[in-house]
Amino acid sequence: MAKIVILGAGISGHTTATFLKKKLGKKHEVIVVSPSEYYQWIPSNIWVGVGKMKIGQVRFKLKPVYDRLGIVYRQAKALSIHPDGDLDEGNAFVTIQYTGTVQAGETEKITYDYLVNATGPKLNFEATEGLGPKFFTHSVCSSDHAVDTWEALKHCITRMKNGEKLNLVIGTGHPAATCQGAAFEYALNVSHLLKELGLQEKANITWISNEYEIGDFGMGGAFVKRGGYITPTKVFSESIFAEYGIHWIKRAGVNKIEKNVIHYETLDGESKIIDFDFAMLIPAFAGAGMKAYDKSGTDITTLLFAPSGFMKVDADYSSKPFEEWSADDWPSTYQNPTYQNIFAPGIAFAPPHQISKPMKSPNGTLITPAPPRTGMPSGVIGKVVALNIVDMIKHNVAEFKHRASMGKMGAACVVSAGYSFFKGNAATMTVFPIVPDWKKYPQWGRDISYTVGEAGLAGHWIKLLLHYMFIYKAKARPFWWLIPE
Repeated sequence: MAKIVILGAGISGHTTATFLKKKLGKKHEVIVVSPSEYYQWIPSNIWVGVGKMKIGQVRFKLKPVYDRLGIVYRQAKALSIHPDGDLDEGNAFVTIQYTGTVQAGETEKITYDYLVNATGPKLNFEATEGLGPKFFTHSVCSSDHAVDTWEALKHCITRMKNGEKLNLVIGTGHPAATCQGAAFEYALNVSHLLKELGLQEKANITWISNEYEIGDFGMGGAFVKRGGYITPTKVFSESIFAEYGIHWIKRAGVNKIEKNVIHYETLDGESKIIDFDFAMLIPAFAGAGMKAYDKSGTDITTLLFAPSGFMKVDADYSSKPFEEWSADDWPSTYQNPTYQNIFAPGIAFAPPHQISKPMKSPNGTLITPAPPRTGMPSGVIGKVVALNIVDMIKHNVAEFKHRASMGKMGAACVVSAGYSFFKGNAATMTVFPIVPDWKKYPQWGRDISYTVGEAGLAGHWIKLLLHYMFIYKAKARPFWWLIPE
């Protein structure tokens, strides 16, 4: 019997676990370790953050689902990986610390034959002074954060109804933050809500981002086909902001937050400030902070993890100049090169390089979005990792037939504003591949036939459909596996 331990129950970890159990059945053990008792559909936190959904609509408890599927669940945080065991335990194991109410604080060793690190990101609020829910800004990175963000926004709405004009700032809160898409969508939803309430004249909404151009999204931007014409995402995104009355500041690295004041550095090296009454800023992401040790207890963390804390996989980490990178540098199996039984899908893997060109200010500050790995790519990668582990267990294969390179994978993003079936709008964008391949597509970097951008009510319907469809899939309802990632 094989024993597979999965660290994390987000999109990639949960997908890996459910497919492993479906394919392996009762003969093999699948264990999921997650510090939260909930699965949450993060893309819909946007709606929680503007009061259009309740927290119970975007999350559910993991244990009942895992009990039904026969997956072992531990509500705990992974502390360290011991891929060679130690002097007391000969088998590879992970050390976990329980976070649930029953065994809170207790630690345990869990042995494994295969390990999947799907911990996702640490929300690195502390990388920017004053950033985050504990200080002066808000977040939609978790459902709990989104609830608090809506409470703060409601307070602002009350003030606007009483005649005040407020400054709302939305965007990225660190010079190297990613996930611009989530902040972009939140900005549109806030604007849409205020228009519904007749308060658009009482709010000055500003987008602040580390993108060189609006619409970069950490993937170097794109050229999309729209209405028969080829349009850069810069124009596509700026036109949407203009329609929603949102001003923008680009090439900005936020480095400090004080009460009602955001400090940022421009790519030109200038130090500037912007006042705010409400701010929702996405933090930088980092690895979960796990350590790794060999049999003697020597720290081998750098063997498994990059300096960012994300795990090394089958990528080219040779630090070649940006101008020399290739789409082929990106991983396709997410297997650690040193330990063949360890994998890292989703956000947990270390990207080999920036997708957007690294840009530094005269002061040496890197002001460039980090590469995105969220949503659709995380699900696809999680499934591929599961299928390859199944082949290793059942057929003892060494060469994987299932691959999911972001240099060969497409992705779709639906940025919706509004919530009802009849009132709403959405910007829908598909790109193929996610990482541009200038060798294969020398003109546009991507296949322009499958890289498309449209705006309208139909895309809004798709966003609603995807919410209910993926919650259904995550709950492992009948025939869940037929729903694509």
